[in-house]
Amino acid sequence: MTSLIEKRTIGRSDMAVGAIGLGCMGLSAFYGEPTDKTTAIRLLHEAAERGVDHFDTAEMYGPHTNETLLGKAFADRRDKVKIATKFGIRVVAKPDQPGGLDGSPENCRSAVEGSLKRLQTDHIDLYYLHRLDPDTPVEETVGAMAELVTEGKVGAIGLSEVLGDTLKRAAAVHPIAAVQSEYSIFTRGIEQTLFPALKELGTSLVAYSPLGRGMLAGAFQRGKEPGDKDWRAVTVPRFSKENIDANRALADEVIGIAARKGVTPSQIALSWVLTQGEHIVAIPGTTKLANLKANLGAYEVSLSEDDRAALAPLADRVAGNRYSDMGMAIIDV
Repeated sequence: MTSLIEKRTIGRSDMAVGAIGLGCMGLSAFYGEPTDKTTAIRLLHEAAERGVDHFDTAEMYGPHTNETLLGKAFADRRDKVKIATKFGIRVVAKPDQPGGLDGSPENCRSAVEGSLKRLQTDHIDLYYLHRLDPDTPVEETVGAMAELVTEGKVGAIGLSEVLGDTLKRAAAVHPIAAVQSEYSIFTRGIEQTLFPALKELGTSLVAYSPLGRGMLAGAFQRGKEPGDKDWRAVTVPRFSKENIDANRALADEVIGIAARKGVTPSQIALSWVLTQGEHIVAIPGTTKLANLKANLGAYEVSLSEDDRAALAPLADRVAGNRYSDMGMAIIDV
């Protein structure tokens, strides 16, 4: 249905996808009650029909229920989409099975089998280590992931929330097609800590939360706040009572640019992300068809030099960190 879809290749793989994909986490977890399965599958099908072909999930989303949802939605049209999933944050299945980070080769092997089963597929297009395991050298994890590529269970491999030095160590073992990290008008630190290595190695950036977890789309203006069951309310300092008003004021600047151009704030935010480099693809999440349509409209939005100049300083003025102290502790910083 959408005629204008810009394709970009993930790293040096043969995986070409639309520059705007779909982050699927919110359909099953973290942002309140899970979306009704029938409604969620309808959204996934509509996204595919509109040209979205890159769908991102993880074993911990739910846990497991998001992968199961995608498996059900795409079982009869698997050849039409590319599915990315992640492992390495242990899902507690029994009281005697501790959670935490696990990038061990053994967990890699066990996790991929579970994901393949839930996704109802014989291969995963892009398989990520979700977070670095401090007890397992990244070289060992990537070595195990590389075996999955050789076996045909995985098409390409990626890492999530790592810095340039870690990426280089990993790439010495096997090509890393993509690094997934938060990146938006509000979050730009990786431009210094990761971008040079991405360029050197030909690795793509898969930008998650390109809409600032909804803030840049205007979802929290006019006093609206995350609900009680929304993890942003308790684990994302940018949404705390101390910080949210300051960040709303920054979002107003994005909203103002959008109003002057006659587009939506989400389109401004996504256009900005995609114009930061041809190596970048974005995976905004949504549970609503109207938002999906708006996001895809970003393909037709261009930013002027004045727009860019107005947006450039916003990241330095954002109040609060992007995760709680616990969340930041498991990021490669």
